[in-house]
Amino acid sequence: MSRALVRLLAVLLLAFAGLAAAQAIDPLPFKDQAQEVRFQNLTRQLRCLVCQNENLADSNADLARDLRHEVFGLMQQGKSDDEIKQYLVDRYSDFVLYDPPVKPSTWLLWFGPGLFLALGAAVVLVTIRKRGRATRIDSRLVDNATIEQGDDW
Repeated sequence: MSRALVRLLAVLLLAFAGLAAAQAIDPLPFKDQAQEVRFQNLTRQLRCLVCQNENLADSNADLARDLRHEVFGLMQQGKSDDEIKQYLVDRYSDFVLYDPPVKPSTWLLWFGPGLFLALGAAVVLVTIRKRGRATRIDSRLVDNATIEQGDDW
């Protein structure tokens, strides 16, 4: 390949990469700055169902974009933040919320990490105590063996 062809391909590649990045930006016709801030706060409280570790505001997934448009449409209809969240929870379950409510179906989510930590601490404590007992027993056997050998001298 000639250098001119390589340069042309590099320029085309950069141009198309810029187009892909431009599609990730999702401009919406907000009435004012307050509505835009409300939208951003609301989409930060909602989880992307595809990415699962990103909120709707930060995700570039197609479903996240669709949900952002749905949230925007519900805002345009005059729905409150709580009504919008409830609509999405009814449709996608509590998983769509980054801060799900504490109820029996989410107890494992809320209390599971603490339970696993306590279980791990208990296992470590039991292991340390068993090793401590075994060490004391071994040292007693060594002391007894030393005493018995000393008697023969």
